Amino acid sequence: MTDQELEKLLTEMESDRVERKASISDRDKIRQAICAFANDLPNHQLSGVVFIGVNDDGSCANLPITDELLRTLADMRSDGNTLPFPAMTVQKRLLAGCEVAVIVVEPADAPPVRYNGRVWVRVGPRRATASAEEERRLTEKRRSKDQPFDLRPVVSAGLEDLDQEMFRRSYLPSAVAADVLEQNQRSIEDQLKSLRFVTADLQPTVLGLLTVGKTPRWFLPGAYLQFLRIDGTELTDPIKDQKEIDGPLPDLLRFLDLVFEAHISIATDFTSQTIEQRKPDYPIVALQQLARNAVLHRSYEGTNAPVRIYWFRDRIEIQNPGGPYGQVTQQNFGQPGMTDYRNPNLAEVMKNLGYVQRFGVGIELARREMEKNGNPPLEFTVGESYVLVTVRSQR
Repeated sequence: MTDQELEKLLTEMESDRVERKASISDRDKIRQAICAFANDLPNHQLSGVVFIGVNDDGSCANLPITDELLRTLADMRSDGNTLPFPAMTVQKRLLAGCEVAVIVVEPADAPPVRYNGRVWVRVGPRRATASAEEERRLTEKRRSKDQPFDLRPVVSAGLEDLDQEMFRRSYLPSAVAADVLEQNQRSIEDQLKSLRFVTADLQPTVLGLLTVGKTPRWFLPGAYLQFLRIDGTELTDPIKDQKEIDGPLPDLLRFLDLVFEAHISIATDFTSQTIEQRKPDYPIVALQQLARNAVLHRSYEGTNAPVRIYWFRDRIEIQNPGGPYGQVTQQNFGQPGMTDYRNPNLAEVMKNLGYVQRFGVGIELARREMEKNGNPPLEFTVGESYVLVTVRSQR
């Protein structure tokens, strides 16, 4: 936005597209404002703006706009509290002689957007959690074009293909704040719509089938993990164990953790003081982060290939179908903070289920765990249509 456009919004007291904050002391309110502008309940289809360093009356608060302050604001996009990720920019601007930080928030393609499990909206001066009717309006105005693959309807599936009891018992409490659920009189169909598991006409989406589908592979043949334990260092060596791990996402990831625990070996070392020291050949946290990354970032479109986990005698290879996406390239892959999401709504689901604590740090966390355990560094091979990570044994 130009300085002229921003200055007009800054001084326009009646606009429902503007929020002014003298400081960042109340970060919850800033995140609520971002969430509300992303939802764009009035359907302006125009950016909402949060000015930081400005008083309620539009006067300058003389707040120092430092690089650290700008980073703090920018991190609000991908810290996992506001989902799906809002499209926003953060800039330092000089407006009407006042130095301010400007957060420009674009209307979301797939509302409703939630901050900590609540849907925030703004109409006029009011900012509040959405009523059931307002949330229905957000669901209905969701754009059908240019949606990511994980929100596309699967025309061959019906409501009966979703495990509604799993949705109600396991997923809903993790995605929606407890007090909101207590007041919630919505039907199961409306709840499925709100969380993007079905379309407005109750057609299951890719997201819904992956998360709570009874048999996701019936509709998405590549939605499984192929695990091989190989007694040697070559793919042609004898196979000790093999599994195809599938099912709805919570079951798939839980079972994968059990497989990792069963196959990790613990080495016993006795020091001169006969103190037993136990070290695994692979740190389980690193394997979990890398495998979950593969499930999240893989392509589910145009391929029936699974995520492959091949466990050799001296290494583990984890390969996912789907190369770099968006701002991630073959050249910058794996650099700290460099991330993008082919399946942004699946990212929200994994965060809600507790399988992602913070976005954009999975590889870095895996690297740290490998170093702490004494393993060699991770090795990445990044192709146009796949990513392969090789994890070397600790001994």
